[in-house]
Amino acid sequence: MPERIAPLPPHRASALAGAYDAAVSATRRRTWAGLAVVVVLAGLAAHAAEVRPLVLAANIGRFTDYIAQILPHLTLVNLPGDLAEWYWGWPKWLALLGETLLMAYLGTLLGAIGGVLLCFSAAANVTGSRTACFLVRRGLEFCRTVPEIVFALLFVIAFGLGPMVGVLSLAIHTTGALGKLFSEVVENIDMKPVESLTAAGAGRIETLRFAVLPQVLSNFVSYGLLRFEINVRGAGVMGFVGAGGIGQELLVAIRNFYYADVSAILVLIILTVMAIDLGTERLRHYLLGSLR
Repeated sequence: MPERIAPLPPHRASALAGAYDAAVSATRRRTWAGLAVVVVLAGLAAHAAEVRPLVLAANIGRFTDYIAQILPHLTLVNLPGDLAEWYWGWPKWLALLGETLLMAYLGTLLGAIGGVLLCFSAAANVTGSRTACFLVRRGLEFCRTVPEIVFALLFVIAFGLGPMVGVLSLAIHTTGALGKLFSEVVENIDMKPVESLTAAGAGRIETLRFAVLPQVLSNFVSYGLLRFEINVRGAGVMGFVGAGGIGQELLVAIRNFYYADVSAILVLIILTVMAIDLGTERLRHYLLGSLR
């Protein structure tokens, strides 16, 4: 027969119940206090940012009116002709879109290389110098804090108009972003292989190559592909400051009120980003499976 558990004395049971109720009450108070803090901070932020729901509700129609203006007039009777008229400039737009993709690719590649080279110095568990770690981290913070569009403006002044400006801007910002992510991945590795190789007399390069890199390579690839998706979107607006790509043509269409051209270019960008998202997602899953 199973052993019977003796019931607790009434005073002991009452004390445990009281302690449980007190713990639940304390948890609820903390939860409500946290929610109150979030609400207050949100209210202060909305006030400082001049977020006015009534003004938004009163003027939201202007936004929808603009969307309606840029939509093309398509009919089933003459659909091929309407589409041809809508995308009258598709050869030029596709060429500029290809330029945007190349800017994003090269900027991501250069930034990823810079992130890999700097992340080991920024990781506290494998860096050889605390001073170097501190300086590299601050440098990465600077690179990812300054927006790409600001770098592009500075490079336009220095080098003139052209896609190179966009590539350099994306590369610097990507270096800061990926360097931070890569260093965090390195800091979460298992240190036993590192300690074993160090004890066997391996140098820093050998230790990073054979003990660290195999543990982090899959995450590096995943973050790099994700950053490429982000840079495609970023490269799309680089043309606003003369950095080349499809963004420059989009800005011209907006300024000259070429409504149909605005919607045509936007649809091209959206479809391209969707295709890249789907493609990189599959590639990322494939690479993650093969690298692990």
